[in-house]
Amino acid sequence: MKKILFTGGGSGGHVTLNLALIPIFQREGWQVVYIGSKTGIEKELITKISGVRYHAIETGKLRRYFSLQNFKDALHVPLGILQATKIIWQEKPDIIFSKGGFVSFPVVFGGFLNGKKIFMHESDVTPGLANKMSLPFVHKFFTTFIETEKYVSNKQKVKYVGPVLSDRLNNGNKERACEMLRFSADKPIVMFVGGSLGAKSINEAVVKYSDELLNKYQIIHLCGKGQKCQLHHPQYRQFEFVDKDLKDFMAAADVVVSRSGSNAIFELWSLAKPMVLVPLPSTSSRGEQSLNAKAFEEQGFCEVVKDEDVAQKGMLINAINKVYENKEKYAENMKTSELKFTGAEQLYEEIVNG
Repeated sequence: MKKILFTGGGSGGHVTLNLALIPIFQREGWQVVYIGSKTGIEKELITKISGVRYHAIETGKLRRYFSLQNFKDALHVPLGILQATKIIWQEKPDIIFSKGGFVSFPVVFGGFLNGKKIFMHESDVTPGLANKMSLPFVHKFFTTFIETEKYVSNKQKVKYVGPVLSDRLNNGNKERACEMLRFSADKPIVMFVGGSLGAKSINEAVVKYSDELLNKYQIIHLCGKGQKCQLHHPQYRQFEFVDKDLKDFMAAADVVVSRSGSNAIFELWSLAKPMVLVPLPSTSSRGEQSLNAKAFEEQGFCEVVKDEDVAQKGMLINAINKVYENKEKYAENMKTSELKFTGAEQLYEEIVNG
């Protein structure tokens, strides 16, 4: 039986594509194994899938900025490489697919040491640090944005495929969501999504401006793993993370306020969902979310509010109101855009025939 080994984690954005690809490989008769971290969200998500063997390794977060934590984490990376190399030698996969995140580099390097064919995917405009370090050891590098090629020295490895979209959010049911949430179908709904790990600025703004927001909207608030907001109201519902019910919540939402990670915003684009994007600040990222948000704003898909401006009452609420009042325009811009995208089935073919 053919075998593929997946890796990727640290945040939901580094797992979503793997979740779309795994069922396709299983359906086509592949055995699937996964290497992730011991405590990351990938472990929670992947271990729920029947037939997938999960291996946890030591990980150290890779940072582009100075931090004393870098010295401690640097000790975990060599250990993770040794563990991954041994697991790959034992599992003997035919192919390795990496979605990035700090857990992925030890796996990619371990795969290289084992002489395996490795494929890698980048969601953002600029390659993440783990992907940049992994690039010399991979066979092919799939990109979401065509502009990514200019950040890569070995352009022969690059294959632009556009966003890879699954059907996980299709066919949501607004009535089912409203019944589950005990919301009225007649009052508009705003959903706040800070990513799998949450967004402190967004969470605080929801609480701070809850009176004005709830006067006009009902709120679905995905506050992030381990996060909790002290807010109670009959038209407010809070969740750390949502999986199987997310498509129904999306169908119910009139506007989505989100970070601007590539996976998230392209899924919103595929649903033609009007959005307000709040990119991660440059102090917490390499600036990729700002580039993603700018690209969407220029095409008329969204409004953008800087993270440092979220605390200002007028900025966030005015952006939400503007998008809601013009939601048909934003939706039409997305529906008529000429963006290229690839289905998970097509990426499967690219991998097995690559």
